Amino acid sequence: MATREPAMSPSDLPVEQVLDRATGPRRAEADELLAIHAEITGEGPVVWAGRILGFGEVSYRYDSGHDGRMPLLAFASGPRQHTVYLVEDFAQRWPELLERLGAHRASKACLYFTRLAGVDRDVLRELLERSLDETRAQWSAP
Repeated sequence: MATREPAMSPSDLPVEQVLDRATGPRRAEADELLAIHAEITGEGPVVWAGRILGFGEVSYRYDSGHDGRMPLLAFASGPRQHTVYLVEDFAQRWPELLERLGAHRASKACLYFTRLAGVDRDVLRELLERSLDETRAQWSAP
């Protein structure tokens, strides 16, 4: 029986194909997000799960035994919003940053915003840098 590749895994899908899912002004913003993520991580983009642009990679293993791989930092841009993937509970860890960020929504590990133009880029960079530091401290490189 063949083993199935986990849903969250890197692929060889072209980065441009994923970036092109963002339309209108969000397409140029996706390019800017790509540049910011690459600058902060020092890594190039790789498509994960067919739609997420990930930078770098770490392995993780939870106490439950569940393990896998994930990008150090990642984002996905679509026709309606940008999604930035951060460390778990980032909103509780850094509420002072979110207060200064601009128009956004947050979930457990995702930051959502409609337009990059409505977000303070310096605050976004700080969130990305803190998330990267936390991820590197918690998980190991493959």
